[in-house]
Formats: sequence, C-alpha cells, structure tokens
Amino acid sequence: MAGRRSSASWLVLAWLLLIVYASLYPFEPWTWPPGTDWLDAVRLPWPRKLFPFDVSCNIVGYAPLGLLSFAAMRRSGRSLRAALWSSLLPGPLLSFGMEVLQNFLPGRVPSLSDLLFNSLGVVAGVVIGLMLDSFGGMRRWQDWREDWFEPHSAGALALLALWPLALLFPTPVPLGLGQWLPHLQDMALDALEGTPMLAWFDVDEPVLRALPPGFEAIATALGLLGPALLTMVITKRGWRRLMLCLGAAAVGVLVSVLSTALNFGPSHAWAWISPPTLPGLALGGMLALLAVPLPRRVNAALGLLVLSSLIALVTHAPADPYLSQSLHTWEQGRFINLYGMAQWLGWVWPFAALVWLLGLAGRRNL
Repeated sequence: MAGRRSSASWLVLAWLLLIVYASLYPFEPWTWPPGTDWLDAVRLPWPRKLFPFDVSCNIVGYAPLGLLSFAAMRRSGRSLRAALWSSLLPGPLLSFGMEVLQNFLPGRVPSLSDLLFNSLGVVAGVVIGLMLDSFGGMRRWQDWREDWFEPHSAGALALLALWPLALLFPTPVPLGLGQWLPHLQDMALDALEGTPMLAWFDVDEPVLRALPPGFEAIATALGLLGPALLTMVITKRGWRRLMLCLGAAAVGVLVSVLSTALNFGPSHAWAWISPPTLPGLALGGMLALLAVPLPRRVNAALGLLVLSSLIALVTHAPADPYLSQSLHTWEQGRFINLYGMAQWLGWVWPFAALVWLLGLAGRRNL
C-alpha cells in the first residue's frame, strides 16, 4: 500500500474545512476582547455548566477526523506508530487553535471543555481505526476497492462520500446542487461595497421566475444522473456498475427525505415529491441505467455535459418563499455549523466533480 493515494486523504481535508467552518462561523466581526492580553486570549475557561448535546457534538464532530487521519496514514503505507502519532496530535492542536480564535469572535464562546471533548473525539476515532486495522478491516476495504473500482478513483470516491452531506441542505429543485454563482456574485458585490469598482457591475436584483415543470423535471433528472455517471466512471464494468447505480439513486432519495424531515418536520418528509419530481427521477434513473455498459471515457464526457447543464439550470431556479423562510430558520438554529457547511458543499459539489472529471479526461490511459 506504500505510496497509494487514499480517498481518506481527501475526506480528511474536507473534514478539516468543515471543522474550521463550524468553529469560526460567522467569521465576523473580528474584535480584540476588551481588557485582555495575549495570555488571557490563549487561556481557555471552564464553563459553568456542561450540556450533553454540546458534549456529544464535540465528540462526534472530531471522531471522524481521528478515524480518517489514521486510515489515510495506514492506507499510504505508514507504520502503526507513525499513523498513531500523525492522527492523535493534529486534532487537539487544531481544536486549541479554533478555541483561541473564538476569543476574537463575540458570537462564539470558547471553553476548555470543548477542547477536552474534541480531543476525546479524536482519540475515539483513532481507537475505532485501530480496531478496524487490527481486525483487517482496512485490508478488506483495499481488496474490495481494487475488485470494484478503477485505478485513480480516490478523488471521486471522496466526492461521492460527500454527496449525501451536500444534499442535507435544501436545494432549489430536488437533487439540484450547484447554485453557487448567484451567491458568489452577492459575495463579490458585498466585498466591493463602498469602492469605485462597484460601478462596473449591474447591481439590480435579477428577476428569477420558477422553472417550468418540464425544466424542473430535467433538473431533477440531471441531479440524479450526474452522481450516477461519476459512480460509473470509477466502477468496473458489469453488475457492479448496476448495483452502485441503483445504490446512488436510493441514497439520493433517502437523503432528500431526511433533509426535508429535518427542515419541515417528519410529517412532511415526502413533501419534496412534486408532480415534476417523479418524472425527473424516472428519467434520471433510466438514463443512468442506459449508461451502465458505456465505456469509461464516454461516461466521463457525459458527466461533464450533465453537471454543466445542471449548474446552468439551478443557477436560474429561485427558492420559493416557504423554503427561504425555512432556510432562515436553519441558519439561526442550533445546527447552523453543520448545515452551513452542507450548504457550501451543495454549492460547490458539481464544480468539484467537473474539475475531477476534467482531470480524468486528460489521462491518456483512461
């Protein structure tokens, strides 16, 4: 396994970004705490009361970091001792850095207990990884990966693992990820506020109209077909592609149900199924099944076309007022750190998949 690139390495990077985002949101206003010096800024207080929910979130939030770091080290051929040190030390150091930086964000409350339970989460993740390694779980994963997937698939496997997280934040149309460009424009205009460069841009609010039912169905179909094509690009031909294609469709539906249940309540879990949704799911599933026997390069080219079309459609799809009100509730609720990151994943996931597919298309031995 020496020198092998693991999907766990990409997932470690993604999880690190999630932790930084969750720890420092909303990233403003940065202020120096009044009446404190550098020593006070790095001294973390113990909270007056511990809340079980916060304790569990700290442990659960950092456990994947320990597990993925250990797995990445072992899968890259590192010794057991090197993997243990490399996975045990960075997590607590990262947590300490995040807690210190929270001193400069008035909306965040740093504490020594967060550092303690974050570190316990890292240890728990490493222990799980150590047990899996001891019982041969990582070797079995490697054997299964070589049996099912094509070489150079680590990046796509990481993207597919992140796809369900990206779907947790409500989308303008079912499975319609990639509505990043309007938000990117808003952020650029906010950054240019008060500067002469703002006159170069048209700041009028665009009038967005709901997608016609036919286009909404197409967007839903593309939202299902894109990840399915990415799956088939990295999966060896035959029944394996069929199984994973069906699995990707099932995951998309189930996570959409979960997202709607978390957003609107369990009684509305299936409210995302609208008249255009079922034809869209059926069309996307049918096209995915037709792509199962196609060559890898053809599926990669189709994936580029599908994801580009998906981005173009969802860019012009407005959110309805009920969804906008719900998103405001999500942003102010106790799950903001997780779902704020899920929103970013939903915005950038198709773009990241496009970049990966472009890189793969440039390989001569595809």
